[in-house]
Amino acid sequence: MDNSQNKYSDNIVDDGKPWYAIRLYSLKLDEIETFFHEKGMETFSPKQIVTEEDKNGRIRKSLKPVVRNLIFVKKDMEDKAIKKVIYESNFKMSVFTKAEDKSQYSLIPSEEMYEFRLMCNPEISLRKFISSEEAQLKEGEEVYVKFGLLKGLKGKLVRSSKKYYLLKEIPGIGVMMKVTKWCCVPLSEMKKS
Repeated sequence: MDNSQNKYSDNIVDDGKPWYAIRLYSLKLDEIETFFHEKGMETFSPKQIVTEEDKNGRIRKSLKPVVRNLIFVKKDMEDKAIKKVIYESNFKMSVFTKAEDKSQYSLIPSEEMYEFRLMCNPEISLRKFISSEEAQLKEGEEVYVKFGLLKGLKGKLVRSSKKYYLLKEIPGIGVMMKVTKWCCVPLSEMKKS
């Protein structure tokens, strides 16, 4: 792993706390992130490096959000308190709820969110972001990556454009990272040993 990847991954920690996925009905992602930070809450939104040409013809690289209508917020308070924070905001948003009980928020386990955030490293170019609907349509086997840069991650091994990818899906989005098939071990085999 090169230094840029180490710097990114050094900032990603798994503290055991679950996360909320929040759908935004505003394109003001930066302002919404600032709002949550002012309330003392940690947020995450997947970003990627975009190369753009300015009006003077100079090429510039900048970090841009992958999607502008989705943000993840770490659960540091009770559901009642998060409802109050969202209600008090000037932005329209809704927390993803459980499919079987719409009155309860759906929480992303800390381990899943940790792996997802690692896979969202903007320095890694061999990855794709897809919608939840696309991710659910992808067929593949649940695997554990035993070797290489993605060692220790779990996800679904899928094929796309004759290449293999490790797919990690969480509410609202999925990320696929290129992986070598021989680096992966089926989860079912891992559980036997």
